[in-house]
Amino acid sequence: MIIGCHLSTGQGFARAVQNAGRLGADAFQYFPKNPRSYRLKPVDREEAARGAEAARAAGVVTVAHSAYVTNLSTGDPKLRETTIASIVNELELCEALGTRWLIVHCGKHLGEGEAVGVRRMVETIDEVMTRYQGPCRLLLENTAGQGSELGRTVDELLAIREALASHQRVGFCLDSCHAFASGLLEPGGWERFIQEVTRPEFARQLEVIHLNDSKAGPGEHVDRHALLGRGQMGELLQELVHHPLLQARPVIIETPVEHEDQYADEIRLARRWAARAGT
Repeated sequence: MIIGCHLSTGQGFARAVQNAGRLGADAFQYFPKNPRSYRLKPVDREEAARGAEAARAAGVVTVAHSAYVTNLSTGDPKLRETTIASIVNELELCEALGTRWLIVHCGKHLGEGEAVGVRRMVETIDEVMTRYQGPCRLLLENTAGQGSELGRTVDELLAIREALASHQRVGFCLDSCHAFASGLLEPGGWERFIQEVTRPEFARQLEVIHLNDSKAGPGEHVDRHALLGRGQMGELLQELVHHPLLQARPVIIETPVEHEDQYADEIRLARRWAARAGT
């Protein structure tokens, strides 16, 4: 299993690579720029090259996550342009750092209806991918269905991707907490969940897993992560760790640790769960 966690790059990308190794991580996720701002970040190619080489030398896989502030379905023309520029900038930063994937949250229709939200989201992503022609892939993350979030189910995610002119450059990220909170994964529904996420048209494009427990109950549509084994998912989380779905893809833990060092415990626990299944 390629497993890691979300780490800060505040002290530099190369330092985050070192921290990943210290924590026993094979991979780490990071924000290419301030996650709560649209402000663009200049691409320092010399520094990025050093960071990319540090990751390659250490054998550490890197994954990036887009800023939280963006709404791919915004109806405000000025905010849409700001959002597009922000994501293009993040993709350029990822490319410079040798990162293959940028994960984005699906849009929110804000009461205007799912059809409108999906249409705007598709138009926004297509414009992003028109302006960015590099190798970094954009990954749509399933949501908890909180408020007017889109992308709660496999069918919704597939419909969004299939509508894209640039669909071949877009894949998926599966978050366990979001799956549980949305009702996609629920007690007694393991087989149904596995049938959904292993559908060839979805599984072929599934590139990263977010491994998180959930503070919210099944189908409550509340996005609140919990430490592994400390939330409401119970044995469902261990079942997911045992499944082959996690064996060929980077698995990133985003649990609410008090300090990054605590991720070492989370990683060890996930490895123990996997070892019990002989994976």
